[in-house]
Amino acid sequence: MKSFLVTTLMVLGASAVPMPMPIPPGIPAASTAKTQLASLTVKAYADDGNYDRDLFPTWNTISGSCNTRETVLKRDGTNVVVNSACSATSGSWYSPYDGATWTAASDIDIDHMVPLKNAWVSGANAWTTAKRQQFANDLSSPQLWAVTDNVNQAKGDKSPDAWKPPLSSYYCTYARAWTQVKYTWALTITSAEKTALTSMLNTC
Repeated sequence: MKSFLVTTLMVLGASAVPMPMPIPPGIPAASTAKTQLASLTVKAYADDGNYDRDLFPTWNTISGSCNTRETVLKRDGTNVVVNSACSATSGSWYSPYDGATWTAASDIDIDHMVPLKNAWVSGANAWTTAKRQQFANDLSSPQLWAVTDNVNQAKGDKSPDAWKPPLSSYYCTYARAWTQVKYTWALTITSAEKTALTSMLNTC
């Protein structure tokens, strides 16, 4: 059974302590995101059929024995304890997409804000493998998020016109982060994607 806390509070004895909201770096203000969105190249979705996840190597070693996944788990979790191999043995993680809190790292996926296949069809197919590896392990932009595993799996490679976080209150942050990643990496967007992002940014 998953170690799931049904509220976003961790109950400690008789008191309840609210879980902090994880905030990956580089999320722009809504006004900045709108300017960035307006500057992105709009291009129709065209799948060349050559996408392979192995073309985006994950996870890099970041420090010591800690790889990218473990680094994000420590960054976005609360009271995370790791063993000598840097695997999280305890802690708690608040998934901002759905508002769930988990106490087992196995219940957490590291989501690529802009999915790897979406990146492939919006420009990354022309990149070197080294650049795709940098993208897949990008800790300097809001690209990597610790979220509920089945929510990440439901998202798959979908863009915001096809999938949005279960929590509508998170649309603003999600759209700001998605736009920032596309802007940082000079990736294209579809017209439907731009419309969806515009609507989500208007909730800010």
